[in-house]
Amino acid sequence: MIGAPLAGIRVLDLSTVFMGPYAAQILAEWGADVIKVEALSGDQVRGVGDSAGSGAGPIFINANRGKRSLAVDLKAPAARDVLHVLVRASDVLVHNIRPPAAERLGITWESLREVNPELIVCAFRGYGAGGPYADRPAYDDVIQAASGVADAQAAAGGEPDYWRSAASDKVMGIYGAAAACAALRAREVDGAGRPVEIPMFEGMASFMLLERQGGWLGDPPTGPTGYPRTDSPHRRPYATKDGHLAVMMYADKHWTAFFEMIDRPDLAADPRFRDIGGRTRHIDELYGLLAEAMLMRTSAEWSEAFERADIPHGPVNAIEDLFTDPQLTATDFFHTVEQPGVGRVRLARCPVDLGTAPRAPEPAPLLGQHTREVLTEVGIAEEHVQRLLDDGVVAVDQR
Repeated sequence: MIGAPLAGIRVLDLSTVFMGPYAAQILAEWGADVIKVEALSGDQVRGVGDSAGSGAGPIFINANRGKRSLAVDLKAPAARDVLHVLVRASDVLVHNIRPPAAERLGITWESLREVNPELIVCAFRGYGAGGPYADRPAYDDVIQAASGVADAQAAAGGEPDYWRSAASDKVMGIYGAAAACAALRAREVDGAGRPVEIPMFEGMASFMLLERQGGWLGDPPTGPTGYPRTDSPHRRPYATKDGHLAVMMYADKHWTAFFEMIDRPDLAADPRFRDIGGRTRHIDELYGLLAEAMLMRTSAEWSEAFERADIPHGPVNAIEDLFTDPQLTATDFFHTVEQPGVGRVRLARCPVDLGTAPRAPEPAPLLGQHTREVLTEVGIAEEHVQRLLDDGVVAVDQR
């Protein structure tokens, strides 16, 4: 087994809430030393769901596990020098600070390249530079609406709606982690740092267009947008005699096997259903037929039949069910660790196998838990660190 692919890479994570922290957390899972640089009050998401007052709620823990925390008032004049010392010792800086504020704080590629020309600055933004929305604030809900996500939920005749997940934040966090890795690879070639922009609106627009651009791929358009299969009102977990089951038939062999199961082998030759083009055009009829058939057997009976036919299917799990799911249990997906200030918590391991030695998840840091450690590590003398603490420029965990 080789070591973690990002071992030896240091990341300064100045981001807050979901998107940037998720990107940096992925980099930590892949071996990077991630320093979470927080305001003296901490990332605001620390308080979400923190019923025990521990300083680390469930979302914060999941988005920041495996990082070290340094608490600093970046608005203090003396903090500029601290930031520059950290930048000189780092490879990547991640932030989601809006452009005007980033300019004021000196957290831009143009200013930081003078400090470390090999630094990669990954800036998460609501909207790309150069457009009329460039300086607007944005959160997940706003971007789901702007990018077509909310409207797509109304395709079956309902009202616009959001995914019940901060999906835009998480999708863009994955984009950001990939972009940071690409920039690190480019630096291996030319030795230069670079600015990396990760705009939510443009990213989610690209994400949605993949399968929903439809006839608007042509210029001029040749048909409507959308994807009939996912727009069908019958596309949902199917009711059975005793519950619900997810099933996804796509290939010819899947539908042929299913038509045999319901004693309608003739449907395999029906022009509406005999190939993927016909099935797509008549998807509402096909999924309506499937929904009716599923009511005729129990979930266990259908599961057994689908298993024999190698048709993709599965249970409809609640979040709570994941902790006892046989697949996740068998693959050691969850690990119990001691979370400072909280106690024993269950964390999911990295879901991606990179061919490296397995890494158990690590806890999230308390606010300022590693302030002294990190500052001395990057070369700031102990007496200077103490002066910064006394002046309220930086802080350490007081628990």
